[in-house]
Amino acid sequence: MEFALVESESFSPSCPTLIMPALSIGNVGQLAVDLLISSARARRVAYLDEPSVLPCAGNDAFGPDAVGDLALALEAYESTSHRLAFIQQRSPVITGMMVSFAKNVADFISSIGKNHIVIISSLDSGKRRVIDASSDMQVYYLSSCNEDGSDPEYEKLGWKKLEDYNPSHKRWSYLASLVEGGALSEDMDNDTDEMTINDYYVSLPFAALFSACKAKGLKVSCVLCYCSEGDNMPESFQLAEAICKLLGHDLEKFHGNGPNGWIVPLSWKSVYGPPPDMSIF
Repeated sequence: MEFALVESESFSPSCPTLIMPALSIGNVGQLAVDLLISSARARRVAYLDEPSVLPCAGNDAFGPDAVGDLALALEAYESTSHRLAFIQQRSPVITGMMVSFAKNVADFISSIGKNHIVIISSLDSGKRRVIDASSDMQVYYLSSCNEDGSDPEYEKLGWKKLEDYNPSHKRWSYLASLVEGGALSEDMDNDTDEMTINDYYVSLPFAALFSACKAKGLKVSCVLCYCSEGDNMPESFQLAEAICKLLGHDLEKFHGNGPNGWIVPLSWKSVYGPPPDMSIF
């Protein structure tokens, strides 16, 4: 992965934690990262060039006014006042290149000196085994703290470890082998007779990113929720708040004068209209 720094910008050692999305159903990870970048008033520091990501270009995502400042497929942002860095991904990875993308991302993050990676993503609610009838959205996680993905600090937040993560399962083991440079296995790729619900999770982008960062020796966390396609702003607000709690940030430090306290990105307003009243969720 190559990058071009914005004029007069550089990657700051005072921003050791990097937050990025893993693209999935409802684009919840991207929306949450947009919300955090906008509310933290993070500066764009670099454009990233990754061959495995489809190119795209659009108008300025954060405003406050659409002045024609292009937004590209992969960009890096930093907020030194919050000690946070971000990667925003606006287009998907080319089919069959997810492992390559994950390895390149892990190498890049390591090279710029970040030491905690937080991956935000979503899961298809149609795949969940147990329906939670409570009104609150349940946050799920994976952590590199322990081999089984558990972390007692995250449990204290009321989060649940993604139960379907099992590093000894053959497909999770196969993914770990691939990100460490192992060879592709035709037998594994063609083995559809024994596909289980576990195989759904290991096939998602967050799994490759988590495995690649873990293999690189980086501290990595995944913050996840279930959702369906539609207007997923409520989930993005709630995951953004979950990230603040995880990192020990006072929510007031992020909140601006916008609706619901957050600074809503300019790019949302033309697509979704006014943000929802989060007090009803």
